[in-house]
Amino acid sequence: MKIYNNILETIGNTPMVRLNVLTKDVKATVLAKVETTNPGNSVKDRMAVKMIEDAEAAGIIKPGGTLIEGTSGNTGMGLALACIIKGYKLICVLNDKQSKEKMDILRAVGAEVVVCPTAVEPTDPRSYYSVSKRLAAETPNSWYVNQYDNLSNRQAHYEQTAPEIWDQTDGKITHFVVGVGTGGTISGVGKYLKEKNPNVKIWGIDTYGSVFKKYHETGIFDENEIYPYITEGIGEDILPKNVDFGLIDHFEKVTDKDAAVYTRRLAREEGIFVGNSAGAAIKGVLQLADQLTEDDVVVVLFHDHGSRYVGKMFNDDWMRERGFLDEKITTAGDLVTKHNGTPLVTLYAEELVSHAIDRMRKFGISQIPVMRDGKFVGAVNDNRVYQLLVDQPELRDTAVSTIMEAAFPVVKEDAKIEQISKLINKDVHAVLVELNDGNFHIVTRHDLISAIG
Repeated sequence: MKIYNNILETIGNTPMVRLNVLTKDVKATVLAKVETTNPGNSVKDRMAVKMIEDAEAAGIIKPGGTLIEGTSGNTGMGLALACIIKGYKLICVLNDKQSKEKMDILRAVGAEVVVCPTAVEPTDPRSYYSVSKRLAAETPNSWYVNQYDNLSNRQAHYEQTAPEIWDQTDGKITHFVVGVGTGGTISGVGKYLKEKNPNVKIWGIDTYGSVFKKYHETGIFDENEIYPYITEGIGEDILPKNVDFGLIDHFEKVTDKDAAVYTRRLAREEGIFVGNSAGAAIKGVLQLADQLTEDDVVVVLFHDHGSRYVGKMFNDDWMRERGFLDEKITTAGDLVTKHNGTPLVTLYAEELVSHAIDRMRKFGISQIPVMRDGKFVGAVNDNRVYQLLVDQPELRDTAVSTIMEAAFPVVKEDAKIEQISKLINKDVHAVLVELNDGNFHIVTRHDLISAIG
């Protein structure tokens, strides 16, 4: 019988898949090493088990011990599976930009999850680096895994991932492309491939807000390069020991938007449902396509599964809020699409000014249409309310009709953006859109700016 003794034995031997649609204009053969068939659905399973087994061999982990790790989610999943099989506890420390799905999955497999803020310095006591170290110091019989500096990380890829890639391409690989976070994958695979063929190019995918590219090219660790970014799993504001910069031939930066868009395109055009760093990696290949020839065989590694991002990159509202959807917006109806399902907030003329303030606060809005007898007769906006109440606080208890301004103009659903733009000015803060079903929605100056931008 072909039976595995436990789930950890199923790690590895992941498929190599030819890309056909996104790379149709690339001269080279482009292949994807799809790591989602690992039991934890990511490449990180490989190094998670390797780090634990090496620590066990060295006597670092004691029976019943607790492992503590700062993770973007995938290493945590690999560690969680290993801890289940080996009988350890696990505390995972994540920063708050990681998807809710990743946090929920970790809890589902028994890990304790601690969430830290993203936008702090690595040395800040609130950072997930600092919190991981503190928890390790405070927790009896614990071990801080530290995937960034634990060299068993890259050794796992040298021993496992790289030989698979070499064998699957019959040694014909000319370029290896992968997103760089801890550096374990690119350094372990890169070392093996260059030992086999020194001419193999190793390209690392970086993101804007990370220090890798500039440090690789100049040797300067520039803190001005560091700022918060959305792309998960790649880029860093530190220099992990696992990153062997001498093995890497080039770093290519990819924007948050492109990473998100190409993550979705991989699913819809190649049928490969993978995570955010995969979108960045394939976009990086396309940006470097002019350096490739028909004789080249490019292997791009896709780290993890798309299920971890269904609330983010695969969610239209999330993409739209960040301006990542290239939607064609030409009419008032297009502008109010995102308001579907959200009724228009209104006031009656007889209501008090205090009611207007409460409604603005409750719904997070800055202007409200005012109605009387089923018709729009006026409007209030937060600037005017604020200015009036500073001078006359007693107005809180007067009717809205006493302070309201002129009613917002009303346009039909098919009104062009150009028409709406002419109506909104310093005195007119919004326009009402009458939909074909008789309902109304509001278009503000912010909506217009978002659409034009």
